[in-house]
Amino acid sequence: MVEIISIKPLLAILVSAVAALCILFYGKKPNIRESFSIVAGVLKLVIVLSMIPDVVYGKNTLSYSLFTLLPGIEIAFRVDAFGLLFAMGASLLWIGTSIYSIGYLRSTNEKYQTRYYACFAVALACTMGVAFSANLFTMFLFYEGLTIITYPLVAHKGTVEAKNGARKYVIYLLGAAKTFLVAAIILTYNLAGTLEFSKAGIFPAGIQSAHPELLYLIFVLFFFGFAKCAIMPFHGWLPAAMVAPTPVSALLHAVAVVKTGVFTVLRIIIFIFGPSLMMDIGVDIFVITFASFTIIIASLLALSRDNLKARLAFSTISQLSYIILGAALLTPSAMVGGVIHITNHAFSKITLFFCAGSIYVSSHKTEVSQLDGIGKKMPWTMAAFAIGTLSMIGVPPVSGFITKWYLVIGSLERHNIAVLIVLLASSFLNAAYFIPILYRAYFKEDNSNYVDQNHATNSPDGIKENPFLVIPLTVTALVSIILGIYPDFIVRIAKLAF
Repeated sequence: MVEIISIKPLLAILVSAVAALCILFYGKKPNIRESFSIVAGVLKLVIVLSMIPDVVYGKNTLSYSLFTLLPGIEIAFRVDAFGLLFAMGASLLWIGTSIYSIGYLRSTNEKYQTRYYACFAVALACTMGVAFSANLFTMFLFYEGLTIITYPLVAHKGTVEAKNGARKYVIYLLGAAKTFLVAAIILTYNLAGTLEFSKAGIFPAGIQSAHPELLYLIFVLFFFGFAKCAIMPFHGWLPAAMVAPTPVSALLHAVAVVKTGVFTVLRIIIFIFGPSLMMDIGVDIFVITFASFTIIIASLLALSRDNLKARLAFSTISQLSYIILGAALLTPSAMVGGVIHITNHAFSKITLFFCAGSIYVSSHKTEVSQLDGIGKKMPWTMAAFAIGTLSMIGVPPVSGFITKWYLVIGSLERHNIAVLIVLLASSFLNAAYFIPILYRAYFKEDNSNYVDQNHATNSPDGIKENPFLVIPLTVTALVSIILGIYPDFIVRIAKLAF
């Protein structure tokens, strides 16, 4: 493996930061403003894809250092296979979300659209910064930047409920970071003398044998400090943030925020501690326990929610723990399953949120109990929703099946029957809270005569799909199928990650 000096990771970060400035400058010209978001997304994707030959096929890393603060502490970027996989998904989904946002925000006549697009662009810059960080310090800076810049997005509507949800969001995430994460980083630097990521872990062997309890504590601090992963009991911010517009919910659940949370946790497991140390100090059992608990309880909570976005939110909490569970099992197959689920879940869950937004814009319906017969009125939207549902359950040929296949194999490799039972139970629960939605949509007649006159369209029944919303959700649904039929590429990258 060769480390190649390249400015590409910095460019991938800067392109959306520059776009944010352009969006603010042309705020009063909506067409130009929004075109900057799409063009920047395309440029970012091109830059990210241009790294594939060196990183995936050449098995090299791309690095770029800005400056050093202290020995072992610098602002630096390094592109490895793990970071590249995350960046590819985020940059591709930004384009789709930008197109979707145009249709959604204009249809709902949302205020502060310029602020929305600018904050969204900066959020993607921070996401790229996390993906391409060469060390824990750089990752922490961009991680916290992402929390701050997404606060206005969660509070976008400006209502009392939105402000309260945003306040809870930022208190949870910044509070966890200040309480746990800073302490963990300081302790790590003092023990290891560096914050640079390494596949073998960074703690010297002498430290491992002399201070196993301290290392265990440090990991726990990291685990709860990166609260964006929404592990229970530090999950409350995610359902609270559902007051945001649906494109923001898509950002939170699929493009940036929660994926950043699980990405950082996996960085800690693989590149700070390393699989051997994880098993030696027994912290893998701690992670498996919390992840399994979160998978089951969040699924049960999803069952009890009638609000569609709330049900999807608890589904996300459950699905994120698949990623952490896979890494914590520490077997090759399970770790592959965990890594690829970052991408598989992103495309499937953004499809579901896009569908929820499409339903809201066309019919102003927000509750599962209101969706009787909507499959006939919104065929494209509900077909995509069905695909996303099958992926969440783990039904072939959709991408979620690939994830669960590798996780099941990994649990058998670890000889952990309890995890296997958790995976099977969670699939049953996934079906239990998703299938009734499809049943209502396709097999029940709408006898409510429910039409919100303020949102009615010129269609006979007041419901007409918006092409700006339908096209992105159709594309993301198709990508979920493609990733399920042809998983080899992302599996190859995932294997390079560790």
